[in-house]
Amino acid sequence: MEQQLTLVLLATPKGANFDEQTLHGASSSSARSTTSSFTRIFLKFSVYFSLVALAYYFIISSFTVPPPIFIALDSPPESPSGNFSSPKCDLFTGDWIPDPSGPLYTNHSCPHIQDFQNCMLNGRPDVNYLFWRWKPRGCDLPRFSSSQFLDRVRNKWWAFIGDSIARNHVQSLICILSQVEEVVEIYHDKEFRSKIWRFPSHNFTLSVIWSPFLVKSETLGTSSDIQLYLDQLDHKWTHQYSNFDYVVISGGKWFLKATIFHESNTVTGCHYCHGIYNLTDLGYDYSYRKTLKLVRNFVRDSTHKPLVLFRTTTPDHFETAEWNAGGYCNRTMPFKEDEAKLKTVDAVMRDVELDVFQNFGEGSTNFRLLDTTGMSFLRPDGHPGPYRHPHPFAGGKVKSSVQNDCLHWCLPGPIDSWNDVMVETILNR
Repeated sequence: MEQQLTLVLLATPKGANFDEQTLHGASSSSARSTTSSFTRIFLKFSVYFSLVALAYYFIISSFTVPPPIFIALDSPPESPSGNFSSPKCDLFTGDWIPDPSGPLYTNHSCPHIQDFQNCMLNGRPDVNYLFWRWKPRGCDLPRFSSSQFLDRVRNKWWAFIGDSIARNHVQSLICILSQVEEVVEIYHDKEFRSKIWRFPSHNFTLSVIWSPFLVKSETLGTSSDIQLYLDQLDHKWTHQYSNFDYVVISGGKWFLKATIFHESNTVTGCHYCHGIYNLTDLGYDYSYRKTLKLVRNFVRDSTHKPLVLFRTTTPDHFETAEWNAGGYCNRTMPFKEDEAKLKTVDAVMRDVELDVFQNFGEGSTNFRLLDTTGMSFLRPDGHPGPYRHPHPFAGGKVKSSVQNDCLHWCLPGPIDSWNDVMVETILNR
């Protein structure tokens, strides 16, 4: 635009003098010529800018729905290194905005995607869910940079502790990082639920530890009821805690299962036990609160001080029914603000999390809250739905007979943005 302006100025008649006499219409021929020339230039200039403005309007309007074929526009700033950190703001209040640049990886460039979350490979036909990014309202969120992240965590150990959503999250992170350096799996348990990986050239270790309740849990005999020991943390993660430099802990949906509560070697109550043991149903919020307080106290009292994040609960988007009763999710666009509300169970769990951890985080130097609930709730379009298996409707299967997954996230997908806010929270603040 500046070049066009320069050309126009150079085209001004040599020696033109736009003084007061000229502007008031002097009778000399040179003045009339100058004024006429200036008028033509001004009109051309005005028409040019009008056309540019009109074109800009139509370009911007075309991105109200992100296209599957996209043009590279301005990208959000990169850096988990802290060198270009955004001003401090509430990272978790914002909007999903169109991102024509698309995901940082695909199912072709990342071989680490679990089959159940490999939506593109499984035949999901729409792709609009891939072209959004999270934008906090008070600042710009730096786009994840794998090379800068790996430089920052050289010789460090990062652990994710929780259930299958924690595994979903770590696979997202691995897919992003593996675009820079291929990862090596060095351990897995016999169920392939807990794993350890290493990025050799950075000596960076990454773990996921299967501990869906965070406390000790077991089933006894032939009973399917889960025994929860609400005064004993799960040794699977506490015994390794001293190895870690960064830890992301999460709980959630497993607390909705039928469980029997044990405290001080005594059965104190249950959740969803239907009175068959003559026990008081204390509710899932009771066991969740007890567990999170135990986790909080462990982090506070431990002599080892890694930087710890607690990630808040992940809402599901089953519609019309739950997962085992024909619930489905077939939306292809994010929710708009106030278009829907959290389910009661999700709202209750998040309230418990905030109650236990919010004040603790404000007074702690090694604890942060990763409050992804709100940003995740706005993405009902990001789940596998029926595409948890390849081509679910092949052979003429009826849609209502195909089980949907409306809890876990497609990879690539909205969960990738968790890494943007995680890095900004844990490394840049």
